[in-house]
Amino acid sequence: MNYNKYPVTKIETETEQAWRGYKPIVERLRRAILNKSKNGKCVLAFETYPGVDEGELLSELISGLKPKLLLDTKETLCKKDEFQRRIHTFLTDDRVFARMYYGEFADFQQEKLVLSVQKRIEDETGLIIVYGMGSSEIYPCDILVYADMARWEIQQRYRRGMPNYYTDNANEDNLKKIKQGYFFEWRIADKIKRRSYDKIDFYLDTNRQNDPSMITGEVFRNALLKVSDGPFRTVPYFDPGVWGGQWMKTVCGLDRTQKNFAWSFDGVPEENSIYLDVNGVRVESPAINVVFYCPKKLLGERVFARFGAEFPIRFDFLDTMGGQNLSLQVHPLTDYIHNQFGMNYTQDESYYILDAEEDACVYLGLKDNANPKEMFDDLRSAQEGKILFDAEKYVNCFPAKKHDHFLIPAGTIHCSGRNCMVLEISATPYLFTMKLWDWGRLGLDGRPRPIHIDHGEKVVQWDRRTEWVKNNLINRVCLLKKTEEYTEEHTGLHELEFIETRRYTIHDKCNISTDNNLNMLNLVEGESVWVESPTGAFAPYEVHYAETFIIPACVQEYTIRSNSDKPVKVIRAYVR
Repeated sequence: MNYNKYPVTKIETETEQAWRGYKPIVERLRRAILNKSKNGKCVLAFETYPGVDEGELLSELISGLKPKLLLDTKETLCKKDEFQRRIHTFLTDDRVFARMYYGEFADFQQEKLVLSVQKRIEDETGLIIVYGMGSSEIYPCDILVYADMARWEIQQRYRRGMPNYYTDNANEDNLKKIKQGYFFEWRIADKIKRRSYDKIDFYLDTNRQNDPSMITGEVFRNALLKVSDGPFRTVPYFDPGVWGGQWMKTVCGLDRTQKNFAWSFDGVPEENSIYLDVNGVRVESPAINVVFYCPKKLLGERVFARFGAEFPIRFDFLDTMGGQNLSLQVHPLTDYIHNQFGMNYTQDESYYILDAEEDACVYLGLKDNANPKEMFDDLRSAQEGKILFDAEKYVNCFPAKKHDHFLIPAGTIHCSGRNCMVLEISATPYLFTMKLWDWGRLGLDGRPRPIHIDHGEKVVQWDRRTEWVKNNLINRVCLLKKTEEYTEEHTGLHELEFIETRRYTIHDKCNISTDNNLNMLNLVEGESVWVESPTGAFAPYEVHYAETFIIPACVQEYTIRSNSDKPVKVIRAYVR
């Protein structure tokens, strides 16, 4: 297969604008310091995203610059025990769920300590370096270096023992570390990041340990604009799971020695990265930077007005081919997720079946005779180890075949059975899966996977029973247009969900308008296609089977052209 695990955007500059390795980076920053010094003084700020290895920066980069005064922004914070006490109000004791923090980094700084640091900077001469989260805002700096890291790399480092920001929890449950990042750290860091873009002098990629890359702020901003000008892909990542399968190993070219791969995020800008090739230097940058810096170009005016600078659609893979059932689960209604967790919208979703074995199935909705009290009594007894929950006594189980589309509005009990390859098309919130039953198994960490029966009981919609599910949620395909060149069908989602999906069966080519709306697509059948601009606004872009790609709203019009004598199929999602 030709699935590309490392999609890249090439950026060419006439002069040297990119550096790899600490030695050339130190040399470039020394020149910048000489140029920016005024009356023998220069203030350099290293703004760091939580997760960046500040110890590595200190030993490999900052020490080489030989500052006269070195300041850590943690010096301005309240004591660690007070910090933990205050954030616990939002994080709670739950392993997975918390309440979103909408405050600022400044909420945890002590004014007298901030003033003390500012006075030390004011009174000093020579090179003064301030580093850490919030360093760009503690004092006007002459040079701003933004040290960034992708969230997937952060999560990998959590697994290897990295603690959370300003927290002594190296051996903590990994799910709790991710929770603190998702609900707290990344939120306050993103606010600082959004205020920093136009001030960044140098952008530092710290994703590879002891192997950084750096580009100028101007090149970084221009690269984000270029990415948002035409089709692009985010860098996918893959992860094993207790229920994982074997399909992605073959199709996506993954390590066959691994036991399985369960998930792939391929098209989740909040989580995935983009790769930039700047004159041969590879720079990895979180894809959320494109969303934050170019929201109207990428999302379109209407989507931006509704969601703000947030990419509201995500595509991911769930591979149970040769694996096991997913957990039986439900997602919260918008009202519940807002009141309980502080989120603006919920995880409506759907399962598009990319591939399936003959015995594949999807659990979806309640049987007509399912009794709420009896079902949840049994779920609680199963959780206590007293019984094995009989899912098929209460939940419908429908056969699944390739190109079926199962719609799953929030509040609908569901899960994929074994031997399915699912392209999950959903709204962006992804942590809010209320697991009800996990088939009596342990996670890969040897611990029981989190179960949230009490939450689930409050959000299951009991009117979504067998006939309603058949009539509303399974293969609601409607033919919209048929020509010699292509066929266009509506496949979903349900009217309660804000995402529209269209399937195109293309014999030759198909012209599509973005309608000033972000478009997210996946080639669900066929070896490859070309995505082209009718006006030559962007270079032809090749997409291979199972690859997810994004068309920014500003593209306006694009053409998908088949590379084969056989029909190809593309699924497209956008905001209604």
